Amino acid sequence: MANTIEYKGYIGSIEYSSEDKLFFGKIELIDDLVTFEADSASELESNFHNAVDEYLQTCKELGRKPQKTYKGVFNVRIDPKLHQKIHQEALKAGISLNAFVKNLLKTKIPTA
Repeated sequence: MANTIEYKGYIGSIEYSSEDKLFFGKIELIDDLVTFEADSASELESNFHNAVDEYLQTCKELGRKPQKTYKGVFNVRIDPKLHQKIHQEALKAGISLNAFVKNLLKTKIPTA
């Protein structure tokens, strides 16, 4: 996603309607629908922050946990031979398969 903004771990989409002369977006990667809009890009960012804060407050008032964009768990299907090779390399390194793959990903995609 190229046109996004981030606040408190939530990602918002950024779109523009030339017909309405309006910026708009929504919080991505959650099941709830939370939208925001503005006349300018700077106002859009502020309105996105307000939308996230209001979403968190509404969840608190309703007594439910706000959805997080990611839980940190995903499955990847790979060739069995590659799976075996990765596991062998993890054993040689003296770490779990999960830790080995996590380290590989961190070298390619630095985290904040």
